[in-house]
Amino acid sequence: MAWIVLIVSGMLEAVWASALSASRGFRRVVPTIVFGVSLLASMAGLAFAMNELPTGTAYAVWVGIGATLTVVWAIVTRAERASLGRILLLLLLVACVIGLKVVS
Repeated sequence: MAWIVLIVSGMLEAVWASALSASRGFRRVVPTIVFGVSLLASMAGLAFAMNELPTGTAYAVWVGIGATLTVVWAIVTRAERASLGRILLLLLLVACVIGLKVVS
């Protein structure tokens, strides 16, 4: 159960990071609300997962999922440019997150 909560929390990290950018410095109401709600839910899920998983592993997986999905979202929405180097590095990051799960 802790792994599922951690994965969902990592996904929510991408939501709050994207909403933070969309809030334009907290000047836009809806993205600011999405940021706040997703941030609280993401942190609560990370805290829950850390009750069963090692802190370093949980945090690294959470950040890895969030960072990967944030970049993927930015590429899909054309806020950032895709390149072969970026894609390969994202795949490496995903492989590292999977590796942490396998060895835990």
